[in-house]
Amino acid sequence: MSDQDWTGPQPAFVLVRPQMGENIGGAARAMWNFGLDRMRIVDPRDGWPNQKAVAMASGAGRLLDAAGLFETTGAALADCDYVYATTARARGLTKPVVSPERAMEQSRAMIAEGRKVAVLFGPERAGLENDDIARANAIISVPVNPDFASLNLAQCVLLTAYEWRRQTTQVVPEVVEMAKTEFANATEIEKLGDHFEERLDVAGFFFPQTKAEGMKLNLRNMWSRMPLTRADVQILHGMLRQMVRWKERGD
Repeated sequence: MSDQDWTGPQPAFVLVRPQMGENIGGAARAMWNFGLDRMRIVDPRDGWPNQKAVAMASGAGRLLDAAGLFETTGAALADCDYVYATTARARGLTKPVVSPERAMEQSRAMIAEGRKVAVLFGPERAGLENDDIARANAIISVPVNPDFASLNLAQCVLLTAYEWRRQTTQVVPEVVEMAKTEFANATEIEKLGDHFEERLDVAGFFFPQTKAEGMKLNLRNMWSRMPLTRADVQILHGMLRQMVRWKERGD
């Protein structure tokens, strides 16, 4: 039985003899989180279709509907040009061993050339067998804790799918979510500094006089290091004004 036509620029994820429907559904969700929808399933222990997989897949059920079902690993890989096997243990087979990041970088390049790439994921209890790994061109090794190297099937799928997404989508490493405001400009920061200097001067903060200029310079430098928004600046101005009003009421 063949799965849907291989039309999208992505690798196929092949689940080899998965044991629990929940893990198959979790793998489907993980794939769809990162825009992957080419799933192939080899000899699932509890048969197919599997209602527990459907329940766990939630909004990613379309992957299960379109998944290819195969009796053997060889049949699932018959149309593939390059295959990766995910395994946490050395198996005594001479093969390139790459990180998930490197594997997906290579996959992107091969798929761009029109080649078909697949990634094998083994059953939950023991992982892929040597007969499966022997069919792979390279091994994906995840840098996990050597004292607890076993990854849940869906976790391994998620990690690999994330690395694929990183190779094909611009991922911004850091962004500030602006809540109905924007960053203050240089003039607004300067006026805030003026306001602070004015109030601190009245309060006698700049003492002794010989150190006043250095203290003011440090304050200005502090404001320039802070990523203040216009809302922040308005709050700080308001705090200063309120403290003045409070002092005047006290007098």
